Amino acid sequence: MTPFNIGVLGIGDISDVYIQNLQKYGVVHVLACAGRDLAKVQAKAAQHGIARAYATAQELIADPDIHIVLNLTLPAVHAELTLAALRAGKHVYTEKPLATNVAQCAEILALAAERGLVVACAPDTILGSRLQTCRQLIDEGRIGEVTGASAFVVSHGHEWFHPNPAFFYQPGGGPLLDIGPYYIAALLSLLGPATRCCAMGKRTIHSEPLRGTEIAVEVDTHISGNIEFANGAIATVLASFDVWDSELPRLEIYGTKGTICLRDIDPVDGPNLFGGEVLLRTVDEYRWKSLPRPAVQPDWIRVPAQHRFGETSHRVNSRGIGLIDMAYAIRQRRAARASGAMGLHCLEVMEAMLTSAAEGRFVSLQTTCERPAPLPVDFPDREA
Repeated sequence: MTPFNIGVLGIGDISDVYIQNLQKYGVVHVLACAGRDLAKVQAKAAQHGIARAYATAQELIADPDIHIVLNLTLPAVHAELTLAALRAGKHVYTEKPLATNVAQCAEILALAAERGLVVACAPDTILGSRLQTCRQLIDEGRIGEVTGASAFVVSHGHEWFHPNPAFFYQPGGGPLLDIGPYYIAALLSLLGPATRCCAMGKRTIHSEPLRGTEIAVEVDTHISGNIEFANGAIATVLASFDVWDSELPRLEIYGTKGTICLRDIDPVDGPNLFGGEVLLRTVDEYRWKSLPRPAVQPDWIRVPAQHRFGETSHRVNSRGIGLIDMAYAIRQRRAARASGAMGLHCLEVMEAMLTSAAEGRFVSLQTTCERPAPLPVDFPDREA
């Protein structure tokens, strides 16, 4: 079948891995790219063999041969450019976040529905081998009924090394909105939609490169909260730029018959990557099952990945597989797995946590989303 022509808005570093990955699949064809510096755009086009190079987003959006716009621009203009593309009759796949606030997200989804177009949103790490293996364990009942989860998004931020870290401490930044979307999206993909949130937060900063210079900290740098899900599970979330080191697991899922653990491999490992180790303990491997405790306690079971996106290394970067799934979804008239609705719901969860921390109250959520279908083990071969 004729592939969908892709127009790439934004040619920053992240564009290379997107373009390289998209060029592996016949369902799409990267036709054009655009940025603010035409010379750089032309160089990027030449590097990847892209036929058309545009100096402005408006030119790319107006190209009648483009079917899907890949929005890799700065978050501040995501909504503006996504809305423009929808008005021009294009489907849109955008980097996170879908927009900078819930109202903009709702406007995007309303316009897409009105025009009969599809919007999907990163992160697509939910389709990686690690999280899909977790999903398989849950769906097979290996840990029984899911009762809870915990997610730890911890580091020491950017100010200790970054020469101009102010952006990370302004509205739209902070640990929850910077890296948190990977973890919240992971929880939504595994547990389904959330219903309410509560949290507490605080603000601190110590900048080495700018020692002696004050930075306005306008967001919480340490947030601890809880999310209640429609299925009754409760997740604890810790997001911090105030932690030098940690041995906390990045994500754990708790059930009536066992626990799934995504343990740290290196300081940036977690649901923000596609691959990595999945550990399982059930009632049979419970360390404290008998008294007196045995001298040698059972270890975690290492569950082999069945999916291809990241199964060979936790460093495999499969960015763009969400757009490939979206292309098949458009053809098959089904929901994209990294859907715009989940992007909206993910942002509302994070906004609700920040609101709760600021106002000291539970915040009920107004949006929802479908728990995405699991990815076939042989995707995209089965979809072709």
